[in-house]
Amino acid sequence: MLTSSESNRPLSKLTRFLPKATDYKPRYWRVDVLAGVTVAFVALPLALGFGVTAGAGATAGIVTAVVAGVVAAFFGGSAFQVTGPTGAMTAVLLPIVAHYGPGALPILGIGAGLILIVMGVAGVGRYVRFIPWPVISGFTTGIAIIIFLQQLPNVLGVAQPHGESIVVIAFRTLREYLAAPSVAPVVLALLSVVVMVGWGRVKRLGFLPASMAALVVVSLVSLLAPFADVTRIGEIPRSLPLPALPQLNFGGAWVELSRAALAIAVLSALESLLCAVVADGMTVGEKHDPDRELVGQGLGNIAAGLFGGIPSTAALARTAVNVRAGARTRLAAIVHGLTLLVVILFLAPLASRVPLAVLGGILMVVAVRMVERESSSLILRSTKSDAFVLILTMVVTIFFDLILAIEVGLVSAAILFIVRMSNMFTVDPITLSGGEPRHDTDEDVEAARSLLTKHVVAYRVDGPVFFGAAERFIDQLVKVDDSIKVVVLRLKRVPVMDATGVTALRSIHDRLARRGIALLVSGLQPQPKALLRRMGVYEEITRDGEADFVTTDLALEVAAKKLADAEGQASAG
Repeated sequence: MLTSSESNRPLSKLTRFLPKATDYKPRYWRVDVLAGVTVAFVALPLALGFGVTAGAGATAGIVTAVVAGVVAAFFGGSAFQVTGPTGAMTAVLLPIVAHYGPGALPILGIGAGLILIVMGVAGVGRYVRFIPWPVISGFTTGIAIIIFLQQLPNVLGVAQPHGESIVVIAFRTLREYLAAPSVAPVVLALLSVVVMVGWGRVKRLGFLPASMAALVVVSLVSLLAPFADVTRIGEIPRSLPLPALPQLNFGGAWVELSRAALAIAVLSALESLLCAVVADGMTVGEKHDPDRELVGQGLGNIAAGLFGGIPSTAALARTAVNVRAGARTRLAAIVHGLTLLVVILFLAPLASRVPLAVLGGILMVVAVRMVERESSSLILRSTKSDAFVLILTMVVTIFFDLILAIEVGLVSAAILFIVRMSNMFTVDPITLSGGEPRHDTDEDVEAARSLLTKHVVAYRVDGPVFFGAAERFIDQLVKVDDSIKVVVLRLKRVPVMDATGVTALRSIHDRLARRGIALLVSGLQPQPKALLRRMGVYEEITRDGEADFVTTDLALEVAAKKLADAEGQASAG
C-alpha cells in the first residue's frame, strides 16, 4: 500500500513548476516597476520591428510582447527574463509565412508551447549547458547577420521579395532597389542609426533608451513633406484581440507544420536557456530553474498563439537592459508587458505612423551589437577545431537553417572532441627496474631481472579507453614478441572506459591467451572495474580477480614468481 508521501510525489514534482510567493520581494517593487518601464521603451520598437520582419505585422509583434511577456515572466524559471518576439525567431518564421501565410503562426506557437512544456516536465532544460561555446557564438553571429539582411527591404523601401533563403531575398531586394532607387527610406534609416549611436554616447540622455529615442525623433522627422510617401506600420488596434483558437484549415500540411513547431520549440528552448545563463552571470547569487523556464516559455507561446501573436522566446538584449536597470524580481518583466499594453490602449494611433525604414535602421544597429566580437576573436585564436566549429555553425545558420546549424555545430564539435580525446590516449612501455621480488642472494636477483626482461612487458595506459581509441589500444598491445609470457597493463590513469573499450580489452586478453601469454592488470579504477563487472567480463579477464593488482610492482612480483616457478619446473623436468 502506498504511503501518503509516495502518493503525493508526482503532485510535488508538478507543483515545482507553479509560481511561488518567494518569486517576489515587496521591498523592491519601486526598482522593479522602474526597470519594467525602462525595458518597455526598449522593447516597443523591437516588438514592432520583429512583428513586421516575421511577416505577421506590427500588431502581432506587440501583442506577443504583451501576452507572452507577462505569462512567461509569471510562470518562468528566471527572475530577470524578458520574453517577446526576437530576431532569431523571425529567421525561422519568415519562410513559414512565405509558404502558409501569417495565419499559420498562432497554431505553430501553440504547438511549440506544448512541446516546450513536455520538455520542461521531462527535465530537458539542464542539458543546455553541454552546448559548446563555439556553437553558441557561431549561431549568435549568424542570427545577427540574418537580422541585418532581413531589414534591407524596409530600409531600401522595397516590397518583401519572395524566397526562403535570406541571402536570396537580400540579393533580390538589392536588384529591385537598383532598378528603381528611392532616397527617402534610406535617409530615414541612416538617421535612425545616427540617433541610436549618438544618443547612447551622451550620458545626460541616458534616461531614455537610444532605440526609443530613434523611434520618436526620426518618426517626427518623417512627417516632413519629403517623406510623405514612405511606407509606415499602418493601423494598430487600440485593444488586445480576444483569445480564440486559430484556424486549422491547412489540409495535408500538418507534417510540415509539426516539424516547424518542433524547430520553433527547440530554438525557443535554446535561446531562452542561454539567455537565462547570461542573466545569471550578470547578477550575484542568482540561479534560474531551467525546466521551469521551459514550462514558462511554453505557456507564454500558447497564450500568445491564442491571442493571435507569433512564437516567442526570451530576448537577450531586453533581459540585459532589465538587469542593468536594477530589476530584482520577475515583477519587472511583468510591468514591461503591462506598459506595452498601455501603449496599445492609448498610443496606437501614434505608433501606426512609424515608418518601416525607421524600424529597419534600429534593428540593423541591434544586429551589429549582437555580434560578440571579443568572444568570437578569442575562439578564432584558440584552436583550429573550435574556430572551424564557429565558422561552420555561422555559415549553416545564414545559408540553410537555424536548427540545422545547431545540429551541424554539435555534431562537428562532438567529432572534433572525440578526435582530441583519442589523441590524448597513449600506451607507453614501462622500464622493468623496480618490480623485482626480494631474494636472499645477488644471483637470485639477477636471475629474476633476466626473466622479467626476457619474458615480461609492461605498459602504462593514459587517457579514456573508448570507441575513439579502441583500435589503437588493440594494435599496440597484440604486437608483442613470441618470447613474451606475461603482459602487464597499468590502468591507473584510465578514469573512464566505455563498452567499446571493454570489448577491446577482452579482445586483447583473448588474442594473448591464444598465444599462451598471460594478461595482468594493475590500478584498475572504479568506473572501468564496475563496467567490466556489469558486462560480465571481469572474472574472465582477471581470472576471478587473481590477475587484478593494486600496484604494478605487485603485478611484476607475481609475474616474476610465476616465471621462476615455471623455469624451475622446466629445469627439474
